[in-house]
Amino acid sequence: MEVNLVDQDFYARRGAPHDQFRRLRANAPVFWHEGDAERGWPGFWAVTKHEDVVHVSRRSDLFSSYRRLALFNELPDEQVELQRLMLLNQDPPEHTRRRSLVNRGFTPRVIGRLEEHIRDICRQLIDEAEQLPEVDFVRDVAAPLPLYVICELLGAPVEDRDKIFEWSNRLIGSEDPDYAASPEEGQAAAMEVYAYADALAAARKEAGPRDDIVTKLLRPDDSGEVLGQDEFDLFVLLLIVAGNETTRNAASGGMLAMFEHPAQWARLVADPSLAARTADEIVRWVSPVNLFRRTATADTEIRGQKISEGDKVVVFYGSANRDEDVFDLPDVFDIARDPNPHIGFGGGGAHFCLGNHLAKLELKVLFEVLAERFPDIRQTGAATRLRSNFINGIKTLPVSLRP
Repeated sequence: MEVNLVDQDFYARRGAPHDQFRRLRANAPVFWHEGDAERGWPGFWAVTKHEDVVHVSRRSDLFSSYRRLALFNELPDEQVELQRLMLLNQDPPEHTRRRSLVNRGFTPRVIGRLEEHIRDICRQLIDEAEQLPEVDFVRDVAAPLPLYVICELLGAPVEDRDKIFEWSNRLIGSEDPDYAASPEEGQAAAMEVYAYADALAAARKEAGPRDDIVTKLLRPDDSGEVLGQDEFDLFVLLLIVAGNETTRNAASGGMLAMFEHPAQWARLVADPSLAARTADEIVRWVSPVNLFRRTATADTEIRGQKISEGDKVVVFYGSANRDEDVFDLPDVFDIARDPNPHIGFGGGGAHFCLGNHLAKLELKVLFEVLAERFPDIRQTGAATRLRSNFINGIKTLPVSLRP
């Protein structure tokens, strides 16, 4: 069986390789995938079934984010140590301690208070887009929404959203020539984010506390624990990427899915109360984060397949979210799907997405407002996709808001 699940050019042309995922789930759900010596990628175990992705996600003791980090690409040893300070690349108990510090800004109660503000942002963005001669759904709607919210969370000026957008593109698009010329430019963007985070922290200390996540993160918690400066910088980096890219690409991919399945769009227009379920189905269907990497900490097995200590193990959420054993008609886009046990925010365990409540709220409100204001929205040109095997991203989606 010829398999290549990490060909970035394939993702740019067609999106996730669902035909290959389907064959692997049926015939080799834990598959030894050849590496790429030229890219410095070792071979790895590709895990494609829902049950197994959940198992790997929940067993941080057996499948580590810390040993060789959580992203697919390999980094030089000198870069690994700094990246281990990022929440994404930690294992319990250290991950648990630091997550509890950060979680103060992302509780359902805190996020729930943002709903009307997010609705106002959506209306403003759509009002502005309506005045444009040509509308790109990504540039004019899907991308600005999470950027506005991130600025709100950070207590940053709204005018900073453009540079945050540019940093985010360079960080996740280092392999896409439209966003960055080289991986080095992605690293340069990271350094600019660190400097920005330092400036945010310094300004908050000088001007006094405010009602934003920066203030919450810089304060000691009830037990006196506090994030160090490097930890804070890396969290801001994670927020800028995770808080922007997932929502932006879920919204763009969700709108594209509506164009490809017009009966579902008509269903939402007729019954906006489906918006919350729509948000979950969009996350399942798009799976904006395609994969994460773990490293086996001991000899173990998945489905009888022996995995050795030190082996690279990669879980594919885009495949797990189409698993025939879990979802009825998994290749059907159904905005009323219930139940919908997708793992678009992770398979549970320590690394379940901290911002899942916020992402679902942004998607719910956006599609409610769109269905109300522009029931006749239509696609006017081909979508272009991000050259990335990590983020299932859309770069452009031309639309007309009116007939």
